[in-house]
Amino acid sequence: MASLLELFFVFMKIGVVSFGGGYSVISFMEKETNAHGWLAAGQFRELVSVAGTAPGPIATNAATLIGYDAFGLPGAIAATIGIVLPSLLIIVLMVTVWYRLFDNSIVKSSLYGLRPVITGIIAYSALHFGFMSHQTSLLTWQTAATLIICAGALLGVIRYKWHPVTVILSSGVAGIILF
Repeated sequence: MASLLELFFVFMKIGVVSFGGGYSVISFMEKETNAHGWLAAGQFRELVSVAGTAPGPIATNAATLIGYDAFGLPGAIAATIGIVLPSLLIIVLMVTVWYRLFDNSIVKSSLYGLRPVITGIIAYSALHFGFMSHQTSLLTWQTAATLIICAGALLGVIRYKWHPVTVILSSGVAGIILF
């Protein structure tokens, strides 16, 4: 039971710092998961890939899968509640004071100030997850293939206005072919 409580509190801690969405906490989640030994080596990347393809927030999906893998259904429930509870409480608290502070210039300025920080955290997570972990060199054919898929996805979305589902499916096919 202590392990389930530990799982709950670890994911609650992750949930508290998940500003910017689930991608911003992927590297933090990986460090915590590895530190507690909840997944086998190399399993985290596969789990996040599955969590990213499932409907819903990636952090919640990943937490659920990690909890399930570590402790079965009770672990999935504990991890999911742990990662969602802080956001729920913060949203309830913010809604109660939001209308009072909505026009406050300090509040607006602080929210604009968070944008570059959140963008930086997401960029770090993308680089860490996509290129830097578990590789001895950054310049590999896998990095080149990943960049080609990324460029193709960006081109499809920005230039050709492809639907995101089309981009995801096309990227998956490209991944099958290239990897």
